Amino acid sequence: MQINVSARHGHLSPASQSKITAKVSRLQRYFDRLTALNVTVDLKNAGLPVVEIVASAEHFHDMVSHELSAHLWRSVDGAVQKLEQQLRKHKEKIRDHKHVQNTRRS
Repeated sequence: MQINVSARHGHLSPASQSKITAKVSRLQRYFDRLTALNVTVDLKNAGLPVVEIVASAEHFHDMVSHELSAHLWRSVDGAVQKLEQQLRKHKEKIRDHKHVQNTRRS
């Protein structure tokens, strides 16, 4: 899985980038067909950083989560949590679709 961390209107330190990479890499636990994660941190308004995560998966459209908070790490955690929910829901849809019970009786 490829993870890209970028910043708009500012600069992230290498330590911050590695922390964000570590937090985002946990998403592969929820859905193992992820191919790429693109994290964009918008620092245009320093008091309210915006974090956007775009997850690309095999045979499925991209999933996106946004979070706006007063602190960078709260924004990162919120965006990761939103994407976790999307991945869980998608995985459940796939699993439930394949394991539909047959209601026909003889």
